[in-house]
Amino acid sequence: MKAIMKMGLSTALVLALGACATSSPDVIQRGDAQRMSQVQDGVLLSIRTVTVDGSQSGIGAAVGGVTGAVAGASRGAGGGESQVIGLLVGVAGAVAGNTIERMSTREEANELLIQLKGGERRAIVQAKGSETLVPGDSVIIVTTGGKVRVTKAPK
Repeated sequence: MKAIMKMGLSTALVLALGACATSSPDVIQRGDAQRMSQVQDGVLLSIRTVTVDGSQSGIGAAVGGVTGAVAGASRGAGGGESQVIGLLVGVAGAVAGNTIERMSTREEANELLIQLKGGERRAIVQAKGSETLVPGDSVIIVTTGGKVRVTKAPK
């Protein structure tokens, strides 16, 4: 029973840490601080809501599979029956763990279509932030270390 509780706690911890990950334009990664960024001016042409699919790192499946296998094996009468039950419940746990990880890391985002000053257009998907953008807004595209974020241009 203690093993099942430890595995359940481990699963909860993995899911909680996964939920802490963010791609919000309001959050800057530590490695991007004090780095020079490229800035481009543009005008927001359109904005639409999209869903960014959740990650499938394998951690959810692994934790779910181990938890299910331990729980299933402890339910059997012993011997081969316990191993078969453990295997079946382990597979079900892996599927459930993968689904939980994928759903908990899914997020709504905005797809922004931007017209640059030179006439080129860019489409950028970013998580929703605290800033409200509407078509016609003057915006800046900030590129740091290959990552891009869009914000309103200063007036």
